[in-house]
Amino acid sequence: MITAQNLTKTYGDRHAVSDLSFTVEPGKVTGFLGPNGAGKSTTMRLILGLDRPSAGRATINGRPLAAHERPLEQVGALLEARAIHPGRSARNHLRAIAATAGISRQRVDQVIELTGLEAVASKRVGKFSLGMGQRLGVAAALLGDPQTLILDEPVNGLDPDGIRWIRGLLRGFAAEGRTVFLSSHLMSEMAVTADHIIVIGRGRLLRDMPMRELLAESSRCTVTVRTPDVDRLSDVLEGRQLEVRRVAGDTLHVTGATTDEVGRAAASVSATLLELTQSGSSLEEAYMALTETEVEFHTGERELSWEAGA
Repeated sequence: MITAQNLTKTYGDRHAVSDLSFTVEPGKVTGFLGPNGAGKSTTMRLILGLDRPSAGRATINGRPLAAHERPLEQVGALLEARAIHPGRSARNHLRAIAATAGISRQRVDQVIELTGLEAVASKRVGKFSLGMGQRLGVAAALLGDPQTLILDEPVNGLDPDGIRWIRGLLRGFAAEGRTVFLSSHLMSEMAVTADHIIVIGRGRLLRDMPMRELLAESSRCTVTVRTPDVDRLSDVLEGRQLEVRRVAGDTLHVTGATTDEVGRAAASVSATLLELTQSGSSLEEAYMALTETEVEFHTGERELSWEAGA
């Protein structure tokens, strides 16, 4: 379990993290979301004792990480996968970490196999692809067979097979009753991996809730209806103060209604229905709506054009 209590970190007059409190519980995958500059990496560093908080405290399984006698058995972390001496082999890198923590060479071989690094274990890390570097970072995090995993963008550079592998690894880890704290900007992957979501913006807590509740909170259901009687149905729906948008010759998107409501409206004007389906918000839509005023670095919205030869 990870606990943050009134965690604060300031740099001069800037609050990177501001009075942040949350608990990451075992037995589930907890996703950690926020825009660039929101304070996610700083928060993870504070939890791991790599930075000192200006106020508040963070504990892992009831104690600050430095207070644990065998910290690698408490938490495995991946913050920067490429922070490895490029001249070392993957096996020697893992053996060096293991030697400092009293971990056996047999465990090194086990995590090499678990992370699919057998074929490159003797190669220098400087020659690794981004994906192989990520696998090595995960291997290092798993060395101590920890009760808690803290991973920052672990799917960067992984191919589809690697993404499926890390998803299964994290969900299996949580199913064993361990704690998983996962930061990623890949919303589609977070949506199918995380059970619980913590969202921060400008260093402040915005949401701390189960994934299903976050989606339900932000959901504006959209009904897709396809009918040859599109004009007649559109008129009756608009008369009921519903937002109607025609997206094709025979297709409407109706916002703020259920399929039952649209079906009854169609029946009232004898409109034939060829399709009637409903969809809610995705995690990406929920996240964007929640953080739209918390983004520190905005992308310009001007259209760019290039002239030939420019």
